[in-house]
Amino acid sequence: MTKKIFRTKSINEFISETKMDGGMNKFLGTFGLTMLGIGAIVGTGIFVLTGVAAANYSGPALVISFIIAALACGCAALCYAEFAAMVPVAGSAYTYGYVALGEFWAWVIGWDLILEYAFAVSTVAIGWSGYFNNILMNLGITLPAALTMAPHDGGIVNLPAVLILAVVAFVNIRGVKQSSFVNNVIVAIKLAVVALFLALGFSHVDASNWVPFMPFGWSGVFAGASIIFFAYIGFDAVSTAAEEVKDPQKSLPRGIILSLIICTILYIAVSAVLTGMVPFMQFQTTAAPVAFALQAVGYHWGAAAVSVGAICGLTSVLLVMSFGQSRVLFVMSRDGLLPKFFGHVHSKYKTPARSSALVGVITAITAGFLPINAVAEMTNIGTLCAFIIVSAAVIILRKKNPNQQRAFKCPLVPLVPALAIVFCGILIYMLPLVTQIRFIVWLLVGLAIYFGYGYSHSIISKTRRSTVPAGSAAANMNPAAQPTKGH
Repeated sequence: MTKKIFRTKSINEFISETKMDGGMNKFLGTFGLTMLGIGAIVGTGIFVLTGVAAANYSGPALVISFIIAALACGCAALCYAEFAAMVPVAGSAYTYGYVALGEFWAWVIGWDLILEYAFAVSTVAIGWSGYFNNILMNLGITLPAALTMAPHDGGIVNLPAVLILAVVAFVNIRGVKQSSFVNNVIVAIKLAVVALFLALGFSHVDASNWVPFMPFGWSGVFAGASIIFFAYIGFDAVSTAAEEVKDPQKSLPRGIILSLIICTILYIAVSAVLTGMVPFMQFQTTAAPVAFALQAVGYHWGAAAVSVGAICGLTSVLLVMSFGQSRVLFVMSRDGLLPKFFGHVHSKYKTPARSSALVGVITAITAGFLPINAVAEMTNIGTLCAFIIVSAAVIILRKKNPNQQRAFKCPLVPLVPALAIVFCGILIYMLPLVTQIRFIVWLLVGLAIYFGYGYSHSIISKTRRSTVPAGSAAANMNPAAQPTKGH
């Protein structure tokens, strides 16, 4: 049994499976992938968590916290880029784990990604609802409290959160071309708003607000990095679109790295201007620090524009995260680890429509009816764990298969992957203990599902049992080296 749970799949097997049922439409290039990455990354982090991290953890040294988080993500991104170019298949880290480490670790990563995307989408939808209600109130429109809050908070349903997730699911079902177009428009708007904030705020920076620069010491800086790590989550969603990319060997690494570089520059600039405009302790009283800073210096119209930008930013995050989760479910189903329902490709739209619809329903129920507490930390720990496994997989596959063709190579292996593992491990350690315990419980539930369903329904196991005679020499070969016989 031990050997079977660590059975691997070859890259050729994965690629051959992408051609089943005609495959999905290939539409995306480097620009579209970069915009998808920015769409997923720039959102809650820049419009909400900057204030939280500055007031409670980092102070003006928030800039350093962003750099530390960027280093962790940058090392991991280089590892993702190597795999994305080598294995241009939907599923992201799940697929990479299957190739290098085997089915068991692939399941662990896939289960992590389900946690990451589901909690992130639900949380962001609730934040979207809050900004939306605030804009309506400024226009003189007030929705009944019963329709804007979860039952736990005294309402009936958070209707705006449910409706935006329904719209997102519809767009994703229609196809990557439509999703990409909508995302590009939204990203253009929110980048313009961020540029507006920097232009207005720069002239109001007071250097005295940066003193003391590190009020909570280095421990506060690292704790702040573990919190605002949420701001970088999303670049990995770029790799989930692999089967819908025209030239994945070139475009995927470029899209991953470019989106991370652009967002890091934006985050550093915004955090420097933000903490220079207003004393960092004042951000304890607001959940919208960027708009708050503009109001504090008299730009009320600018604050309103930022609120619109925040709505756009959160919408694009919802779009790309929901897109990513549906693709992870799709490829796990195609491998037999989840029911076939998730692996269906729509005959007209060439998208995993059922997975997209189910993601929409589940996240809408969660966002509409449940209070979400500490979900940012849960999202962070799931992602950090996936980053560690992918980084380890790069080192292992370089040893196991050094001659494998690699269109993009992570530099300085094993140093860069090792740094990714160390950085991500430190950030996990800095998260609250209760978050770590909840994550362990989530993993135990996932293991129960794997051994109760996935292990016995694995397509690779069924295929090899039916095509390789028992006791033959071929049966003892490395499974990753055997050719696929089709499903």
